[in-house]
Amino acid sequence: MNQDYIVPDNWSIIEQGFDVERVKSSESLFSIGNGAMGQRANFEESYSAETFQGSYIAGVYYPDKTKVGWWKNGYPEYFAKVLNAPNWIGIDIEINGEKFDLNACSEVKNFRRELNMKEGWYNRSFNAVLQNGTEVVVNVTRFLSLTADELGVIKYEITPLNKAAKIIFSPYVDAGVKNEDANWEEKFWEPMDVQHSGNEAFVVARTFKTHFSAATYMHNSIQLNGSDLKVAAQDVAAGKDKVQFSYVVEAGQGETASLIKFGGYTVSLNHDENNLISAAKQVITDAKAKGYDALLDEQKAAWASIWEMADITIDADVKAQQGIRFNIFQLNQTYLGKDPRLNIGPKGFTGEKYGGSTYWDTEAYCIPFYMATKDQQVARNLLTYRYNHLEKAIENAQKLGFTNGAALYPMVTMNGEECHNEWEITFEEIHRNGAIAFAIYNFYRFTGDYSYIPEKGLEVLIGISRFWQQRATYSTNRNKYVILGVTGPNEYENNVNNNFYTNYIAKWCIDYTLEQIAKVEEKYPADHSRIMAKTNLDAAELAKWKKVAD
Repeated sequence: MNQDYIVPDNWSIIEQGFDVERVKSSESLFSIGNGAMGQRANFEESYSAETFQGSYIAGVYYPDKTKVGWWKNGYPEYFAKVLNAPNWIGIDIEINGEKFDLNACSEVKNFRRELNMKEGWYNRSFNAVLQNGTEVVVNVTRFLSLTADELGVIKYEITPLNKAAKIIFSPYVDAGVKNEDANWEEKFWEPMDVQHSGNEAFVVARTFKTHFSAATYMHNSIQLNGSDLKVAAQDVAAGKDKVQFSYVVEAGQGETASLIKFGGYTVSLNHDENNLISAAKQVITDAKAKGYDALLDEQKAAWASIWEMADITIDADVKAQQGIRFNIFQLNQTYLGKDPRLNIGPKGFTGEKYGGSTYWDTEAYCIPFYMATKDQQVARNLLTYRYNHLEKAIENAQKLGFTNGAALYPMVTMNGEECHNEWEITFEEIHRNGAIAFAIYNFYRFTGDYSYIPEKGLEVLIGISRFWQQRATYSTNRNKYVILGVTGPNEYENNVNNNFYTNYIAKWCIDYTLEQIAKVEEKYPADHSRIMAKTNLDAAELAKWKKVAD
C-alpha cells in the first residue's frame, strides 16, 4: 500500500492512531461491499469533523444533467452517477449525558482500524475520554453479508473503565442524504413511506427521474455482558425520511453494553416496489434466526471459498502481498457475478468518483481476472451485460450519424447510454469497441465454451464491425483506409490520425467477426439464419468490411 500510515500486514489493512487528517482517506481504504451494496468506513456515531458519508446500492443511479457551456450532436445529456443511498449505519450515542463524538473527546488513544480481507469484516477499536471525564473502551465490528446480500451487520460495544455509565444508543435509518458531488446540488431521493414496529424500522424512498425504490431498514437488539436484555426502544422519533430509536443501558464499571444492528436495503431492482418492506422483514427474520455469531461465521466461510480460488501469494514482500490481496478483495467486493444487470465501477463502493459507472476497463482488465478465479458464468454475465445494451450502443452510434445497425459502445454508462461528458473521450476514444469484441474472443479462448457467440456474441460483433467499416475513410494519397481524429488508450493526445492501437483493433475486429460468421454458418446454421435475418446482413456488406480491413 502506498499510504504510508497503513501498517504492512499479509491479510489486513490496518491503521493505528487517530488522526483527523486521515479520516476521509481511511473511509475509502476501509470500505466494504458484497456486490449488491457498499459502505464507506464512516463512523457509526456522530462525528463533527470532516467526513464523507457514503452508502451505495449496486445498479441504483441518477442522471445528473451535464453542466457545459456548449453542446454538440451526440453529446450526452447527463452523467450517470451512483447515489449516496440512505444511511443505515447511523448510531447516535450519549454517555453520562454527553454526546459521543471522537472529534470532541478530551483524549483518544489506542485507536486501531482493521479491514480483515481474509474473513471479510471491518473493525474499529479505541479508548476515549469524554469531556465529562468518563473513559470508555469502544469496539465496533461491521460486515456486509456475502450469503445474504441485502444484509449488513454492526456490533457496537462500549465498556466504561473508570466509572459506571448511563449509555443511550440511538440507532437510525435516514433517507435525507445527498451526494458530495452533484452538478446542480439536487436531492436525489424522495421519501415515500416510513414505518416502525418493535425494534424494527423502515424508510422507503424513491430516486427522482430513474424511480428506483429502496426500503432502508434496521433491527436492533441490546446486550449487557453478552446477554440479550430483550428491551424495546424507550423513545421513537419518526419523521418523513428518518426513524430513530433510543435505548438506555445502565452499565457498571467494566461492564460491556452492546448494540447489534441489522440493516441494509431491499430494492425495486429485485422486488415488487409494493413489497419492499415485507421483503426487508424477511431479511430481518432470517438474520435473527441465525444470530450475529453464525452470520459472522458464514461470512468467514464465504470469503474462505473466494480466496481458495483467487489468492496470489508473494513471499518476502509484505507490502506487495498486502497490495495484491487488497486489489483482489476490492474486485470481489464490487462484483460477484450474480446479476448480469450489474458491472464493475472503477472505484468500487469506496466513493462517488467515476460515478460508479461501467467503463471499458471491465473487458480489458477485469474479465480475465474473473475467468481465472470464478465459475465461467461470472465472466459470461459480464458479456451478457454488453449484449443487453446492444440496442443502446446502436442508438449511441446513430446520434453521431452512423447507420445500418452500427454500434458504438459507451465510454461510460449505467444503462447502455453514453454519459461521459468530455468530448475527446466521448467522440474520439472509440477503441473501447475493440475491447468489447476482444472480450468475446478472450472468453472462448480461456473457457473453450463457444456457445455465447452463436447465442448472443455474434450480434455484438456485427454491430461493432459495422461501426469500424463506417468510421474508416479512404485516403487517395495513401491508397488505403484510414481512421482520423481519435484519442488512443493512453489518453495523452487527442485528435490523432491513425493511432496504431485503434487501427489495429479495428482491423482485428472485422477479421474476427468475418471468421465467426463463417464458423457459425457451418456449425450453427439455425443461429446463423436467425442472426442474418435479424441484422439484415448480406454478402455485399461483408465485402465492404473485408475491403476496409484488408
